Amino acid sequence: MDLSEKAEKGSPRFRYIKLCIFFSGLSVFAQLYLFQPMLPTVAEYFRTTAGDSSLLVSSSTIGMAAGLLFFAFKADSYSRKSLMTFSLVSSAILTIISAWIPSLSMLIATGMLKGFVVSGVSAVALAYLTEEVHLSVVGLAISMYLSGNTIGGMSGRILATILAGEFGWRNAVLIIGIESLILGLIFWKLFPRSKFFRPQKTDYSLKLKQMRSFFTDPYMLRLYFIAALLMGSFVSVYNYLTFRLEAQPFSLSHFVIAFIFLMYIFGVFGTMITSRLSKRLSSNMILKGSVLFMLSGAILLLSENIYIVIFGLGIFTLSFFAAHTMASQMTAIHAKQGKSSATSIYWLFYYFGSSILGSGTGYLLHAFSWTIFILFLLFAIGISFALAAKNRD
Repeated sequence: MDLSEKAEKGSPRFRYIKLCIFFSGLSVFAQLYLFQPMLPTVAEYFRTTAGDSSLLVSSSTIGMAAGLLFFAFKADSYSRKSLMTFSLVSSAILTIISAWIPSLSMLIATGMLKGFVVSGVSAVALAYLTEEVHLSVVGLAISMYLSGNTIGGMSGRILATILAGEFGWRNAVLIIGIESLILGLIFWKLFPRSKFFRPQKTDYSLKLKQMRSFFTDPYMLRLYFIAALLMGSFVSVYNYLTFRLEAQPFSLSHFVIAFIFLMYIFGVFGTMITSRLSKRLSSNMILKGSVLFMLSGAILLLSENIYIVIFGLGIFTLSFFAAHTMASQMTAIHAKQGKSSATSIYWLFYYFGSSILGSGTGYLLHAFSWTIFILFLLFAIGISFALAAKNRD
């Protein structure tokens, strides 16, 4: 097929792709982390600990990791649009059902299933864009998808906090589920079908050979563990900061805490700064610098002054996204063959780190104190720096 038929800037096809890919990112990340700001409310409702309630977030990310591993093998067997539409609509239905689920354990199981099905979007979104969009505007299309991810994660958390405070957590879940279903239906109606991709059978032996080579490459392994430790630390802070801000000496209201999640805006700046610096500095130097700034932001979270905490959270968020952008880019560049397999393993570690550390640190916080919790995260981020220092460009 003539490559000139690829969607170009200004064409109706490109406008629909750009709008729908933004909506897909919005829906996925609003649903994936919807329980995060409501953990104190849910913990109180089910009379359980911070660690137990955090399994509502971790179950979704474990499901996401499992789904990404599955789709690393199977994504090319399905139509791009059909897979993404199924993921968006089915995950929204699971979110709506969650509003009536009576037990915490069933909610956690539903979250895991939701994470699995919604991973279908993340598995093929970037592949679709590189296949269907003209090279001159691929960057713009990808930035729309990543913006949808960031804004979805941020707005979902803010909306969930405000709605839970006003109408209760179950109604907050229901409203976000209905909104996600509407976005999924708009996507199904407007998103253009692939012109440059046809489903194909999976070559399992090739995929396994590629993955084995990455698991035995020390450079890649270090990047994978950096992804797990940094994402685990990042999610831990956002999981439990709400508990911290509701308690003394801050005693902030739900409404005020909701806007703490505006700090996600700094994530966009972190990505932008990384792309600028990469023209002048080595990748590994940027990665090490980002991890050091993340350490400094975490240290400021020990403060009992709310303005210092907010400033620290801003630095922590900006530097995490900078480090994540750099590490994922280094992973893709280092993989000469099987880039999709290399990045699938990166995302696998990324979401497992989110799940394991994201819940494990909750039990640590419950057993000890905020200071011990932060010291543990400083240790995890410190290991990431040591791993980054061993890699060379």
